[in-house]
Amino acid sequence: AGWHTTPKLRLPRNVSLIFLPSRAPELNPVENIWQFLRANWLSNTVFSGIEHIIEAACTAWNNLTALPQTIRSIGLRKWAHIGQR
Repeated sequence: AGWHTTPKLRLPRNVSLIFLPSRAPELNPVENIWQFLRANWLSNTVFSGIEHIIEAACTAWNNLTALPQTIRSIGLRKWAHIGQR
């Protein structure tokens, strides 16, 4: 998406960018979190409106934040660590 880019980005010396391939949501931690939320608390639900969606998403998020080990495990994929074995 064009709004996710800028020609003027200045990075501090201690920051490196790693560009993700397009159409690879499994590499995006936020996508992994949404997948977990859908699988555990948001699936098989017919929402009555936007307020119901927001309420369900907030409840699911609060459920997840009560599980720190689960949050940690969502990002721990052996193939996702560059330069680490």
